Amino acid sequence: MLLATLLLTLGAAAPASAGSTHKILETCANGQIPTGYSQQAYDQALKQMPPELSEYSDCSDLIHKAQLAAAAGSHGGGGSAGGTGGGGEVAPPTAAEQHALQHIANSAAAPVKVGGDVIHPGVVHVDIASALTDLPTPLLMLLAFLLACALLLVGRLILTRIRGRHREA
Repeated sequence: MLLATLLLTLGAAAPASAGSTHKILETCANGQIPTGYSQQAYDQALKQMPPELSEYSDCSDLIHKAQLAAAAGSHGGGGSAGGTGGGGEVAPPTAAEQHALQHIANSAAAPVKVGGDVIHPGVVHVDIASALTDLPTPLLMLLAFLLACALLLVGRLILTRIRGRHREA
């Protein structure tokens, strides 16, 4: 049903250069990543995607994955309008791609400036004060009560030892 609606919608509004757009949308409507197309073809497919397809399928995600793969050069990136389009299969990475992937995994990402702050990817700063202020009030009250009980127990133990020493002397 969804595929039939897609085909009717594309057939009515398809320009002459939309053959690849039609194939991209048909491929992603079947749950496969459309490979072998140009970035312009992917952009056009995203623009012409029927609302039913974008709402009830993961077609836009599949197209974005294909765009990233094409931009990374894993499928050539500059496919023609008559690209393969039926690709659910992904070719294994070449030796150069494997080397690049290993280099990425072992290298640290550069700091990024967001707003007025510099963010270092992979670094987690722990701020105890903000962790405590973000807790709900009942939980903070419970923690304060438990702390008071612990202090009373420790105080009682100390007092008992002091009294025991005074009795011995």
